[in-house]
Amino acid sequence: MADPDPRSPLPAHPAFPDGAAPAERRRLGDLGMVWHHAARYPGRIAIACAALVTTSAATIAIPYGFKRVIDRGFGGGASTSFATSFHYLLMIVAVLAIATAIRFYYVSWLGERVVADIRTKTQGHLLRLSPRFFEENRPSEIASRLTSDTALIEMVVGSTVSVALRNCFTGVGGMIYLFAISPKLAGLLMLGIPLIILPMTLLGKRVRAYSRTSQDRVAMVGTLTTETLGAMRIVQAFGQERREGARFAEAVEATFAAARQRNALRAGMTAIVIALVFGSITLVLWEGAIDVAAGRLSGGSIAAFVLTGGIVAGAFGALTEVYGDLLRGAGAASRLAELMAEVPAIAPPAQPVSLPLPPRGAIRFEDVRFHYPTRPEIAALDHFSLDVAPGETVAVVGPSGAGKSTLFQLAERFYDPDAGRVLVDGVPLTDADPAEVRARIAMVPQETVIFAASARDNLRYGRWDAHDDELWAAAEAANAAEFLRRLPAGFDTYLGEGGARLSGGQRQRLAIARALLRDAPILLLDEATSALDAESERLVQQALERLMEHRTTLVIAHRLATVRAAGRIIVMDEGRIVEQGSHAALIERSGLYARLASLQFSEAA
Repeated sequence: MADPDPRSPLPAHPAFPDGAAPAERRRLGDLGMVWHHAARYPGRIAIACAALVTTSAATIAIPYGFKRVIDRGFGGGASTSFATSFHYLLMIVAVLAIATAIRFYYVSWLGERVVADIRTKTQGHLLRLSPRFFEENRPSEIASRLTSDTALIEMVVGSTVSVALRNCFTGVGGMIYLFAISPKLAGLLMLGIPLIILPMTLLGKRVRAYSRTSQDRVAMVGTLTTETLGAMRIVQAFGQERREGARFAEAVEATFAAARQRNALRAGMTAIVIALVFGSITLVLWEGAIDVAAGRLSGGSIAAFVLTGGIVAGAFGALTEVYGDLLRGAGAASRLAELMAEVPAIAPPAQPVSLPLPPRGAIRFEDVRFHYPTRPEIAALDHFSLDVAPGETVAVVGPSGAGKSTLFQLAERFYDPDAGRVLVDGVPLTDADPAEVRARIAMVPQETVIFAASARDNLRYGRWDAHDDELWAAAEAANAAEFLRRLPAGFDTYLGEGGARLSGGQRQRLAIARALLRDAPILLLDEATSALDAESERLVQQALERLMEHRTTLVIAHRLATVRAAGRIIVMDEGRIVEQGSHAALIERSGLYARLASLQFSEAA
């Protein structure tokens, strides 16, 4: 396992292929993606905005209420006027409380809803991407984007934007009221605003860069955790606990260092802004005190000015914190935007050619050349041609790296060949809808995939609308019914992550039952039973024989019995067919097949 690379492995945003996009341009575009999802709920946005404006107006009205209390209550006015002023204040408090509750509910709802929509849309987009993308990018890192990054976006939509708008409205409204109280004092206070905005602008770009780095480091921690926990038996068996602990500690320290840099910068920015804001207010109030002493301002007016100035200062001071959170959310949005901008390498053509009915199950490879994107220097297939007739069973043998599994990848159109064509029932795969092609293929992989779900759902992966009677019939044919009946809740039993509650042979038989249920005319079988005990191997082999009946079968053979049962054997080496024929004929040639047979295949006595 390689040491952690702190850099994000995903490609740069397509709008900036050189990876050096200006931070401001990317910030606006990426937050625009979030707004695009939020804009689908205009009614709730309108209610939240109305409540937000109401809370800001009520906040600004409180200083005016105190001005009334001081000028009328302590200035020798009537007691009824004094009581009315307090009634006015109580009314403002009630309006502020109700509007704040409404704002909080609708803004929180928007945050949760937008994140749910983004997660769903991103996952749906990921499901359309070809395996090539997941070879070049770590799935665990992608999962981090769907969890930690969307959590940041939820914070932005459900809290940060609301706080930012509230403080903007409150600050602007407060400044208007300050001018109404004393234009001279308010004008002096305005002179300090450019001094506040300047450090926010200059330091904000650096905060964004540190935020992006910090999020990438957090994703790396998640990647290491998933990788190590998934391979815990290997880690402990080879005594690498200390090594993995050191790797994890190194990644955690890198995450802490990035967060420390970001927080130090934000702390400095906050200190500068607060010093400028409250310093300006102090100097302005000094001038205001002189006006009160000279009789140019009433006591209530200076009190309202002080209180409003504090509210305005708090609003603009809070914007520095909010701005940092917005930058972090923008970094998260940019990482998700990169995922959403990824174009599927395999997609249906504009006018797909329909496969013929009824299906025949013919497969043909015509002079195919193919290189894996991650191994461009090695040809996985080199001028490969093969014609598999309907109903024929062809066994594929060869040394590791000969290109056997590549045949399966191309037949299911997980990749397109660099040259040549692959055809199913006479139709080139590039002209057909990939979903229609894959509907005609059932696959039993060497590494059995069992989902963390019930036995029923794992079986229904073959055909989701299958009834229980059909599930039991497939399980019987796959020799899986007996152990499925012994499960605590039958088909409803949760099988655990990776089918942890099943043995290796049981997992393979479940995969065979899934393929039987699909009832496809073409079977791709990576038949591996070497890790099974004799009884499990016998049951699996019987199930495989039933599965292969009346189907076109391309099988990567690991057992001599499978090879002998095949109508034809092709021997591959370095991406080409070097021998083909029956078992007996190939043995007589004393070539590569004969050597493989003596080394790889074994037959029970």
